[in-house]
Amino acid sequence: MPDAAPARPADRALGSAWEDAWLLDGVRTPFADLCGPFAQVSPTDLGIKAAREALARAAVAPEEVDTVIAGSLAPGGFDALYLPRHVGLYAGVPIAVPSVLVQRLCGTGIEALIQAADAVTHKEGIAVALCVGTESMSRNPIAAFTHRTGFPLGRVEFKDFLWEALHDPAPGATMGGTAEELARRYRITRAEVDAFAARSFERALAAQASGFLAGEIVPVRNEVFAREGCAERAIALPRGVEEVSADTHVRPSPVEALARIRPAFGGVQTGGNSSGMVDGAAAAVVVSGAWARARGRAPLARLVAGVAVGCPPEIMGIGPVPAIRALLARTGLALGEIARFEINEAFGAQVMACARELGIDEDRLNVNGGAIAIGHPLAATGLRLAVTLARELRRSGGRFGIASACIGGGQGIALLIENPEAGGTGVR
Repeated sequence: MPDAAPARPADRALGSAWEDAWLLDGVRTPFADLCGPFAQVSPTDLGIKAAREALARAAVAPEEVDTVIAGSLAPGGFDALYLPRHVGLYAGVPIAVPSVLVQRLCGTGIEALIQAADAVTHKEGIAVALCVGTESMSRNPIAAFTHRTGFPLGRVEFKDFLWEALHDPAPGATMGGTAEELARRYRITRAEVDAFAARSFERALAAQASGFLAGEIVPVRNEVFAREGCAERAIALPRGVEEVSADTHVRPSPVEALARIRPAFGGVQTGGNSSGMVDGAAAAVVVSGAWARARGRAPLARLVAGVAVGCPPEIMGIGPVPAIRALLARTGLALGEIARFEINEAFGAQVMACARELGIDEDRLNVNGGAIAIGHPLAATGLRLAVTLARELRRSGGRFGIASACIGGGQGIALLIENPEAGGTGVR
């Protein structure tokens, strides 16, 4: 009789741990406001730009890439079906290298890194993975899904995909409504949320002024992407815009100004204390330790473990809590051993509820600002969180960090990384 399958953990979390998987380097485009300078740029082309720069910064030739793992949520063009393949092709990877699309909503970027670490650890012939997350919120379509068979009299109905997708019909709640529910349960006031948002903007402004954020950004200019045998693709910025080199949503936002903004969902959340709607892309290169050692490379961080887990849809924003708890339980680390946390600021009340439930002090949380200030291009965010976290651990000298995000529909995802320069496991 065959051996029984291993029992699932009681928390039902799906996870992986790795001894020798490495984040070699990563980069992102600036994140640009909704209907701003990237409004007419395809998310495919933003992804190509980020992918090319990630390979360049990691000093990895495109020919060395063994797999492309790309993420994007809403279709940003009629060619959206081909996005992962086109990102790989125009980044220069060999024709024979396959590409795959991953989608775990707001956890997509972290999911790409988890799948990459699994690939370089367990899949034969894979030592280098190119991970890309890209999103155009501006190019979300005005759509109809029921008109293929005709237009019933008086019922020609098109809807805004960007807005309608924020409603989860299972609990009958908007994403903002789930944040309001957490605010009620954790007794979080409007003044507290505005104060949290003001700190996010202040920290992001400081990170811009110091040059920290610029260190992870590739400026975007008009550019043509060519590959032999393929039609040219291009980034075309609006007339008069020669370059976008910094996040456009980061701006002075004192609490007094935030307090004047009207509630968006009838409670504590407003357009000022929720994540900014932006367009952008991020990319990273994940490699095996054997590959890095053979080339004498010093990676940015070690990928230690990652988990995804479900939570109630009506409080989807609490997802980082069970994910982080499962991650710590499986790695044997205590919360106090984590030097830095990057928890996506989907909504101010949401991330505050997570911090309160876990007992995370704000000195370790989103210290360079979060999505309230920087913005949240859905599939790109997780990669941004991980790259920012790895760079912050290097800057501050911390050893362990966790990147985490809540996920619409009721999930959480978390990734543990280690700074090899802080007494950790070195690639050599």
